[in-house]
Amino acid sequence: MMTNTYASSIPSHVPSNLVKRVPFSFGKWTNEVPFDRIFPEIHQGPELIYVPEFAAGGIGAWIPRRLEDMRSVYQDTAHFTNEGTTPFPIFTNGTWRVLPLESDPPLHSAYRSFLNPLFSPKLTKTMDSKIRRYAREYVARFNPLGSINFVEEFALEFPVKIFLELMGLPQDESKKFVDWTSLVLHSPSVELLISSTNDVIDYLRDQIEDRRKNPKDDLVTKCVQARLDGKRPMTDDEVLGFCFNLFVGGLDTVGTNMVWQIFHLARHIDHQRQLRAQPDLIPDAIEEFMRAYASVMTFRVCVKEVTIRGVQIMPGDKVVLSTTLAGRDPKAFDRPNEIILDRKPRHISFGFGPHFCVGMHLARREMRIALEEFLAGIPEFRLKSNVVMNTSLHGIVQPDQLILEWNF
Repeated sequence: MMTNTYASSIPSHVPSNLVKRVPFSFGKWTNEVPFDRIFPEIHQGPELIYVPEFAAGGIGAWIPRRLEDMRSVYQDTAHFTNEGTTPFPIFTNGTWRVLPLESDPPLHSAYRSFLNPLFSPKLTKTMDSKIRRYAREYVARFNPLGSINFVEEFALEFPVKIFLELMGLPQDESKKFVDWTSLVLHSPSVELLISSTNDVIDYLRDQIEDRRKNPKDDLVTKCVQARLDGKRPMTDDEVLGFCFNLFVGGLDTVGTNMVWQIFHLARHIDHQRQLRAQPDLIPDAIEEFMRAYASVMTFRVCVKEVTIRGVQIMPGDKVVLSTTLAGRDPKAFDRPNEIILDRKPRHISFGFGPHFCVGMHLARREMRIALEEFLAGIPEFRLKSNVVMNTSLHGIVQPDQLILEWNF
């Protein structure tokens, strides 16, 4: 039976049969591999559910589980907005927004026109040599060890190296950014989340001010010097919003995808051997991993009454777009819980529609090169036995550790 507190958080227009307790709420963790049971079981229920107290502060949200419905919401800027879909500006008492994430057309189009050329395939390709050098340095250090915690020693650090290069920041800041990433996106308490967000914002403000005085060939300088539609410069809040988005969008998500890719290969030695024998298959395999182990949730807020699957969604309602559920949708993919390395799926793990991930080309390069170098430089590896792996289930589906061993 629901407690009164639980029931009171449910809007009156939400049908009681669609209210479900699923482990997506703020602060939820599991010691299971969630892709084995938890997510497939959600697909056995209603096509649209309402989860009370989904986010910090007792915020409830609708969760569609069909990829088709998520695509529709992604594209529907008439009924849904991106504004106010992250808590970070509120945590700093700021007037800034995470950009271009928290923007709608037509302003969103101007923001993307500035960003898209900076992350084009042609420009991201110029990063290949540095990405590969960093990957080889890690692998050379790991090889003699025989065992590593892949999360802590590679997945969290490696994307930070690339981020620091792009932002023109010193590489010796990597430990600080690894810690901030963990606290901002996986903090065990609201208090730590707020304090760490403010630390990041203070740091970025200092860097922005420095680039105004001392321009460099980096993304911070490009944001400071940008002119939207070739006309007006961005405001201080806009520059800060762009820099913060590069922070949250370019670190944890890439690392988390790498973790699940290596996890799968450690648990499925046949696939590991196949990719070692056929390295040309790695790009296709990564796309399949992106589908099957999709890990990111994003929000939309309803601004105009609309129906999804015959259910009334009202202004102010939050909608969660879970790429995890989209990637395992049995209506969208044949044998969705089976990994087929050459499937070539049309997933939405980089988003869909106007807010398709601007950094997807760089992310794919990082993942591909990292996997190529890891398989080339590390002997056949497996999961270390009797190690409990706890996984965060809110925001980004990320394990706390992944202990690998080789030369066994």
